Amino acid sequence: MKYWEQFRSYKERGEWVELQFMAQAAKRQFAVCKPWGETHYYDIGIEYGPNFLRVQIKSTSYRRNAGYWCDFKPNHQTNREYSLEKLDLFAAYVIPVDAWHLIPAALLLGARPKGGLPLSPVVPPVKKKSYC
Repeated sequence: MKYWEQFRSYKERGEWVELQFMAQAAKRQFAVCKPWGETHYYDIGIEYGPNFLRVQIKSTSYRRNAGYWCDFKPNHQTNREYSLEKLDLFAAYVIPVDAWHLIPAALLLGARPKGGLPLSPVVPPVKKKSYC
């Protein structure tokens, strides 16, 4: 069994992924803010100088073709939708290869919203619509 399969729930795994992101951001000298509770649309805030980015953290271990499929939808138990007014950036962690993808929210939530994307962290994507 792979270590990421040992979490009792996706929520527990998601909390671990958020900690991984916070550690990587802090390592790069960003101030990291975690909103209290679960009422915010973003998971982590990043401060750098006068800027503040609202980041939604996602993860995947689901291998699909030459990459990994990552869903960018809100938790199905909430009745909320992501919007550009509430998020600036998605950070997607491909667990098996320890790779992060930073994706502007406008790319996923713009005129043609996307519920998921294939991520290709190791090899160039076969299809142009994959996010590398």
